[in-house]
Amino acid sequence: MQTVLVTGGAGYVGSHVCLRLAEAGFQPVVYDNLSNGHAEFVKWGPLEVGDIRNPARLDAVFAEYKPVAVLHFAALIEVGESVKEPGRFYDNNVAGAICLIEAARRAGVNALVFSSTCATYGAPERVPLDETHPQAPLNPYGRTKLMVEQVLRDLDRYAGFRSISLRYFNAAGADPQGRIGERHEPETHAIPLAIRAAMGLGANFRLMGEDYPTPDGTAVRDYIHVLDLADAHVLALKRLLAGGPTDAFNLGTGAGTSVRQLIASIQRSSNIAFEVERAPRREGDAPVLVADNRKAREILGWTPRFNLDDIIDSAWRWHRAEASRAMQAAE
Repeated sequence: MQTVLVTGGAGYVGSHVCLRLAEAGFQPVVYDNLSNGHAEFVKWGPLEVGDIRNPARLDAVFAEYKPVAVLHFAALIEVGESVKEPGRFYDNNVAGAICLIEAARRAGVNALVFSSTCATYGAPERVPLDETHPQAPLNPYGRTKLMVEQVLRDLDRYAGFRSISLRYFNAAGADPQGRIGERHEPETHAIPLAIRAAMGLGANFRLMGEDYPTPDGTAVRDYIHVLDLADAHVLALKRLLAGGPTDAFNLGTGAGTSVRQLIASIQRSSNIAFEVERAPRREGDAPVLVADNRKAREILGWTPRFNLDDIIDSAWRWHRAEASRAMQAAE
């Protein structure tokens, strides 16, 4: 069994990737400072608590476990917070990534799968977006991810360090068996916010913008199930371990869902016609963001298996169970 180091493996996407890694025969070792992750999400291998900006701690973990590769998820992700505190984002997302990469190189590890984002593209010039689309991020979060991609390209060219960057569109859903799911505080993602509104656990769901140039006037996004993302990470890892080259791939379904369609799907799944609050457009939001995923299909052999109803159903069951656990703990 080959060991892989999963930074940020106690978080939402990282924990689901650990699940798929274990199913594929790998031993995931989670390295996480638990600032946003959850120790109870670490179910498929050991947890090492540490920060990616701590070279001595990283060196000790590499020496103990001798991983064959790194999967890197440890990053700050809130776009709004990146605008308020850009220095903190550059410190964690860029400086932290470089510290991690250099620790891997000192340990003789030459393969890294990087959790990137479609936010590196910025305002779309064409839709769907393929990997040749210009990268011009609109906010510090997107710029930190692009900077790491650029660092990785230079390390490949000048130092022979190979990597695959995976550019997510809208990660959503949960493990259908309910073992892990999406838990952020504060929550900023549309599906959990709408589900919480349906359950009466938060403020009304805010529909931000009804005048976009889309069929129903609301923004269109590409929602991809978190386990489909996880499958792509396993395929990318295997490609690197087989000697594959540095590359980048979009991860999305290739199908767009408007905010109105999303609300309707959640209302069907929950059988609750929850309140929706109208609000102006959010600055910087593109009308449509949909992936062209042909490259991942053709080169990685990756095919998304979950549809929107699957995503909503798994997320609804996870958040309902989370609410029940919270009520029991409060009694």
